[in-house]
Order: sequence, then structure tokens, then C-alpha cells
Amino acid sequence: MSKVKKNLPNDTLNDKPVEAAEDMAVAAVAEVEPPAKSKGSKKTKAPKASRIPYERRKALYGYGFIGIWILGTIYFFIMPLFESLIWSFNETAVRSGEMELTFIGFDNYVSAFRRDPDYTRALVEMLQNTALRTPLILIFSIFIAVILNQKFRGRTFARAVFFLPVIIATGPVIDIINGNMSTGGYAGGSEQFSTMFEADLVDQLLNFLGVYNISDTLTETINSLTTDIFNLVWNSGIQILLFLSALQGIPFSAKEAAQMEGATGWEYFWKITIPYISPMILASLVYTVVDSFVDPSNEVMTIILNQGANWEHGYMSAMAWAYFLIVGIVLAIIVAIINRFVYYEVE
Repeated sequence: MSKVKKNLPNDTLNDKPVEAAEDMAVAAVAEVEPPAKSKGSKKTKAPKASRIPYERRKALYGYGFIGIWILGTIYFFIMPLFESLIWSFNETAVRSGEMELTFIGFDNYVSAFRRDPDYTRALVEMLQNTALRTPLILIFSIFIAVILNQKFRGRTFARAVFFLPVIIATGPVIDIINGNMSTGGYAGGSEQFSTMFEADLVDQLLNFLGVYNISDTLTETINSLTTDIFNLVWNSGIQILLFLSALQGIPFSAKEAAQMEGATGWEYFWKITIPYISPMILASLVYTVVDSFVDPSNEVMTIILNQGANWEHGYMSAMAWAYFLIVGIVLAIIVAIINRFVYYEVE
């Protein structure tokens, strides 16, 4: 701009139209010729658009997150499951770091019910114990869930108290409470400590009422259901949580309609509450039965695990698969019967 002005006369420099024209020319040249790039500057590239759509990328991220879980399930669960099924039809023996299999058909299954009388006896007792304890756990869970669903001070703390045993009462803690400290490598004191969580309620109540010499079978049955209070609460934590979520899902309009019709609290419980939480009753029933059957402390599981400790893996697998089939049949019968009384709300 300054060089152009030096070649012009003085009277022209003061001419505003000419100066405006020069400015326009310089601007045009600047647009045509971009400024020179310095040596240190880098050429910037416009970001390229991704060839994968956004929804597809989200799906790939999801598959990536669950991919490790799928591989772990296949390697640590599905493959051993089918391997144990193969072992159940064979006689196994460990030879030079590998398992030697000798096909014997269904002999292991026949031997499980004929050779070991304790296995059949433990199965029968397990079925009886589950049939007695499951209704008690469900009734107790519904009762506590209805109370915890009310509005009162300290409701959050009370909910935590009933769910806390599910978190902490595992492993060595539950062994100490049950008086099995020796199984966890501890010595002495377990019997005295475990009595803190047990109470002979039936005998004390009958003695207080002056009732004696009743049926021993009835007394033992009631005792088995009521003495171990801690295990009852511990086995009800998940069920209480399920019923509490179901109670909170009952619409307020149903309660208003019941009040307008003059329904009592008892009628509201049986005609409104129970139908609405019936799907969770079925879910809690299935969970309770499965939890009872797969508890490592029950006698059937102890017998099965002892066979593995004796290196009789084929016989152990046959007993485990027979137990699994019995559990499946029991669950199928329960679901087929209870599902007829379940109320499903269709929106």
C-alpha cells in the first residue's frame, strides 16, 4: 500500500475515491494470493467423518464390554458343564496329569441311588426342609416388606438392617455364627458365640403356657423352623427387597378406589396388595427354592463335594446331574402351579 502511494502525485494521494479503489484492489489481491506460510506452521486437515454410524458404534462398544464376560462364561462355565456331563457316563481315573475315561453308561446314576443310601436320604430330607422353610421365608419377607413400606422415622436404617446380613454374613462370618469355626481354620469359642443367634422359642413358649408332652414330631418340626432366627433373617434379605419394590409399584389410584369402596385394611391386603405383588411372589419362590438347593452347607451338596475330594469325579458328576434334574423338576412343578394364580397387569 505504501509503495503504490509513493509513485502517485501529491494531489492524487488526497483523492479519497482513488484511495478507496486502491484498498479494494489490495483486498482483492489478498484474497487471490493467500499469505505465505511460515516454516514452523503445520498444515491442518479437516476431520474425516466416521464411516461407522453412531448407533452401530454404540452397539460395538456394548459387544466389547460384554465380550470378556461371554468368553469367561464359555470357558469357566459352559465347557466345564458339558465336561461334567461326559464324566457322569464314565469311570474316571487320574493318569499322568490327565483324566482317563472309561465309558460305563448309566451305572453311575444307578449307583448314586443304590450304592450310597445317604444320598437318597439326604435328598428326601432336603425336599422336606425346603418345603417347610420356603413358605415361612416368604411369609416373613412379605410381612417385613409391608412394614418397611410404611412411612416412619428411621425407615432407611431399618431397610439396611434387614438387607445387611446378605452382604456381611458370608464365608468365615457365617461359619462363626453357625458354630463352625473349625471348618474355617478357627479354634474354640464358636459354640458360645453362635448361641447369641439361636433361641429355643417353642419350648419356652409351651412351658410358659403350661403345655407339655405334645407330639415330638410336631415339636421338632416347629423347632427346626423357629430356633435359627438369624438364618431366617439372612435368607429373607433378597426376598424383602423384591417385595418392597413390588409394593412401591402399586398405583396410588388402586388405594384410593379401595378407600372409596369402603375396603378395610385386611381386604385391601388380600384383594389389592397380594394380586399386585403376585409376580414377585413367584420370583421370590423360585429364588428361595434355588437358594436352598444350592446352599453348600446342605447335606446333599456336602455328599457330592466329598466324592470329588475322593477323586471319584464321574460318580460325583452323576450325583450332581441327578440333583440338578430333581431341582429342575421341582421348579417346573412350582411354576406350573403358582403361575395360574399370578396376576399380570396388561397396560
